[in-house]
Amino acid sequence: MSLGDAFEVPPDARVRHTGGRGPLVSRVHWQHADGSTATWESRLARKRGFVEVVRDGTVTRILARPAVAVRLRRCNDLSGVSFFLGGALFTLGALLAQYGGAPLSTLDWTFLIGGFWFSTGAYAALVQELNSPRKIGEDGALVARPWRWWAYEPGRPGWVAAFVLFCGTLAFAISLLDAFLSGLSARQVDRLVWAPEVVGCILFLLSGHVGIVEVCHGRFRVMTSSLGWWIVIVNQVGSWLFMLSGLAAFVRPVTGDAISVGVINWGTASGAACFSAAGLAQLFERPAVARPVVRDPGAGMTPQAVPGKSTATREPPPDSVPRR
Repeated sequence: MSLGDAFEVPPDARVRHTGGRGPLVSRVHWQHADGSTATWESRLARKRGFVEVVRDGTVTRILARPAVAVRLRRCNDLSGVSFFLGGALFTLGALLAQYGGAPLSTLDWTFLIGGFWFSTGAYAALVQELNSPRKIGEDGALVARPWRWWAYEPGRPGWVAAFVLFCGTLAFAISLLDAFLSGLSARQVDRLVWAPEVVGCILFLLSGHVGIVEVCHGRFRVMTSSLGWWIVIVNQVGSWLFMLSGLAAFVRPVTGDAISVGVINWGTASGAACFSAAGLAQLFERPAVARPVVRDPGAGMTPQAVPGKSTATREPPPDSVPRR
């Protein structure tokens, strides 16, 4: 498996093995001449801002430069808050529709604003991926490329997942805008509203599948100790519920009625609640910003995160996956 644009391994290191599926590389494990080993994982580097190193049985973390970590954290927080708001508005709109608590125009605006936040969250996730750490700098810290708002990187699973998800939100946006049209026949509703909605559901499912491949580094496996694993699983459950709701929204040309209004509303409400919960959990999966070393006159130096240096720790990171 070629590394492609995954991560620039130090020149004195030898790659031991990689993880992922096909051209999508999500994990690189290499060894230095001194016997120490390091592991880059695409989601951990992007979301948590570190690379794990093992030297003489001690686990250390190479942290991202403070400026890189702050930018990654801002993108992560914007994405998480946006998905939380978008999911909350979709849930509210679906419940109002189910119980007849608001006029149609209010429901349309509720879903449209929720769709805006979904698109914002997906694009923020894409920008975070584009500016994730790509190598270890001369100062020993993780560094990223100059800031970018767009780039084409189909060999990175994080990019594929975020880009496909963003395209899915745009398909939903077309459906939500067409919902404002009045006087449509059943066939026109299916073509202008239902079809782009189903396309969006399919793209959401594809994005979630790639996200699972990235976290599991290939085949699916249960990783209950990983917050990132729970986030992508909950999002995928939400995507399947959206798909169920979308299929039930097909309008029969003969009767002019949808297949099941109840499935539409409850599928949308529960699926959106999944995205809202995952967005909230995403706020806890963020990079740590390095702090200066604090000197204690009586006890020497207290090991803390040092800008440009790795941070020693005796315990495995909370979101780590079992080493092979």
